[in-house]
Amino acid sequence: MTASPVDPVLAAMTPVGLADVLGQAALQTRVDRKYVVPVHQLPDLLGQLAAYAQVLEIDGERSFRYESVYFDTPLLASYHCAAYRRRRRFKVRTRTYLDSAQCWLEVKISGARGSITKHRLPYHPQDRATVRPGRAFVDEALVREAVAPASGSTLAPVLVTGYRRTTLLLPATASRVTVDTALTWQDGDLVLRLPDLAVVETKTGSAATHADRLLWRAGLRPVRISKYATGLAALRPDLPDSPWRRTLRRHFQGGTAPVGTAPTTIPHRSVQEASCV
Repeated sequence: MTASPVDPVLAAMTPVGLADVLGQAALQTRVDRKYVVPVHQLPDLLGQLAAYAQVLEIDGERSFRYESVYFDTPLLASYHCAAYRRRRRFKVRTRTYLDSAQCWLEVKISGARGSITKHRLPYHPQDRATVRPGRAFVDEALVREAVAPASGSTLAPVLVTGYRRTTLLLPATASRVTVDTALTWQDGDLVLRLPDLAVVETKTGSAATHADRLLWRAGLRPVRISKYATGLAALRPDLPDSPWRRTLRRHFQGGTAPVGTAPTTIPHRSVQEASCV
């Protein structure tokens, strides 16, 4: 695995196992705060956080490769719910942990006051580009949360994201911090790469964490960013993008280029106005 500038800092942190992270801070219902951080600032920020945090370690590794495939309706209902800030929104994706070949089908529901609820189903990695084997699970989760696309809508792959993730546990507040680097987005024959930026996300029950306060003192504030919606807006400039326009203008410039063969091939589709419940 390619070396990262944060590797020396991570190597000095106390390790924690996955079972302990899930036991102390599973946070399937939570409040997320997201920050876009220049990669060169990460070593200093993580160094200041080291006394309060433990780093997830699995089989001797502390940084892991992720691939997510996002699904949407032909009218991009999930995207438009986010773009027009509907009170309740949904995302459907598969998430594959490439280093362990584990895969999950996930339904994420955004609710009032920024709360997030996630439903997960173990999934076969070979099925990560389709929801067909898990469509009943997806429909049941959407109905349970009282949010759903139009009746009979198909869900097809729209966007593929890739990144390296490091997860930190903050035991004092039973919260987590994820640090995503080597960010890429793929839509059809286009790919967007942002190697000089990281997305740092704090996941907590409600109150801000020590990590949030460190980021604030460094002059970094939470931003509106969604790996699905912001990435798709960057690659498709015809889409409505008002929630993420400032983030797009500041950070998502100059990284788009054609791509040939990719891990997952997804079709390019026309975009129309959509509505959601």
